[in-house]
Amino acid sequence: MTSREHRIPGPGHPITISPYHGRVVVRAGGRMLADTRAALTLQEASYPPVRYIPRADVDMHQLARTDHHTYCPYKGDCDYFSIPAAGERGIDAVWTYEHPYDAVAAIGHYLAFYGTRVDAIEETPE
Repeated sequence: MTSREHRIPGPGHPITISPYHGRVVVRAGGRMLADTRAALTLQEASYPPVRYIPRADVDMHQLARTDHHTYCPYKGDCDYFSIPAAGERGIDAVWTYEHPYDAVAAIGHYLAFYGTRVDAIEETPE
């Protein structure tokens, strides 16, 4: 059994989580999947910011959990969902950290969408 490295965000690899002040709508397969005014923005190091959407604002009936899993030493185990209505493009299009590490605990009940695997992620700042 191997142990996984657990890293803490810091000056060399900062991670910040803040409320997104605006509306985020996600569409895929010609359908609206999510509509929220309660998204979080996760900014990790030099990567582009990612909007995380509360599960309560996602139509979970349009998603199908997959067996795909990844691991991030800063965030923890990552699980995935597919969007059946989006066909092959929708496979593993949605990710979530259901039990994230303490440093990013705020994203625990949130989902993120790959912009290249959905029709649109519309952001309207307030």
